[in-house]
Amino acid sequence: MFLVGLSGGIASGKSTVVAVLRELGCAVIDADVIARQVVQPHSKAHQQILQHFGTEILLENGEINREALGNIIFSQPEKRQLLNSITHPEILKEMLKQVLKYFVLGYRYVILDIPLLFETHGLTRFMKYTVLVYCDPATQRERLMKRSGLGVAEAEARISSQLPLYEKLKWATHVIDNCGDRESTRRQVLRLHAHLEDSLDFLWARLVVGTALAGFGGLVFLLIRHFVS
Repeated sequence: MFLVGLSGGIASGKSTVVAVLRELGCAVIDADVIARQVVQPHSKAHQQILQHFGTEILLENGEINREALGNIIFSQPEKRQLLNSITHPEILKEMLKQVLKYFVLGYRYVILDIPLLFETHGLTRFMKYTVLVYCDPATQRERLMKRSGLGVAEAEARISSQLPLYEKLKWATHVIDNCGDRESTRRQVLRLHAHLEDSLDFLWARLVVGTALAGFGGLVFLLIRHFVS
């Protein structure tokens, strides 16, 4: 099994691509979903966040107010780094658990949906392929304004807080151009899926593991047969 990293930028249309991949039956691990899970009340990360950021960021039900916390780290890079140092280890542990689950289930590859894949260069070395969902700056700004009801200045501020999409192009092995309509994007995802399905990368590793497991199973069978008889 091999790993495929998927990323994009705010309002670039990554969720559209993920939806098509899920329709095709692909195994997709969403880092954003995991990020919300690991900070639930009574978790290790939840307690550490409260120690450093205070109870002012809590909702009435005890969960973390993501908007309030986001406002803090948006304007204070050192706070963003602190938050990442708390949550990232927990996120990575949960992602690893899910990768192992899909490996056991026999999936050929797993797609890791990671918004900051290219910003955290350490993760890309584990990916056989990296996919970027791209759109031009004008389209990105327009979509963000429409989706979130932001003005031009606010939208540009949100976009500029991330690494520009054009800079991420150099690290991507595959690019989904999402400037057009949904059907155009879907066709590109279908081509990507076909390429991944045809890939034989790391097939040898699965064969080795399968052979080892078969050999181990045979040994156990012989031992059981010996002791029973």
